[in-house]
Amino acid sequence: MSSPELQQSHTTDDLGHFVKRWMRNPLAMGALAPSGKSLAKLMAKDVGASSRVLELGAGTGTVTEALLANGVAPANLYLVEREQQFIKILERRFPHCHIVAADALELVISGLPLLCFSPDKRQRVLRQALQLLKPHGRLHQFTYAGRCPIDRDTRADLHVETVLLGIAALNLPPAFVYRFTRRALR
Repeated sequence: MSSPELQQSHTTDDLGHFVKRWMRNPLAMGALAPSGKSLAKLMAKDVGASSRVLELGAGTGTVTEALLANGVAPANLYLVEREQQFIKILERRFPHCHIVAADALELVISGLPLLCFSPDKRQRVLRQALQLLKPHGRLHQFTYAGRCPIDRDTRADLHVETVLLGIAALNLPPAFVYRFTRRALR
């Protein structure tokens, strides 16, 4: 469980930094506001206390907070973020988590925002993410579109099963959370 000494709350400055960054480059952000708590809970769904988690595009830490609330130990939580201001926020809020200051695409996979990428980049991200996962590993991905962010042909080529975990209807904008897993080859 998370505790006050392990994390701090968002400040009004956190939202201000998000909005400023969005105004500079909306497509790089992929959202006009930080993820809401309902979306964060869906992203953390089925992630148990013994999990080791790599969170890509950690932003201001809303999903991080939900993962910690699920019992993920801060020492088992790796937060990847490229925006310097968000890195400072994450360091302040989650001093016991591992924070990696880097672009997720350079680290192999990306959690945000897949539909802003070309189809080739989306396929590359999914392929590389699947290579990192253990046989029963899962990739959770959210999208603001009402459809899966990875097309059917790509999922078939990569032997990927997709499950819609849920819809965060109260998020701004509403978000759909998908789980991707590799199908066992016969």
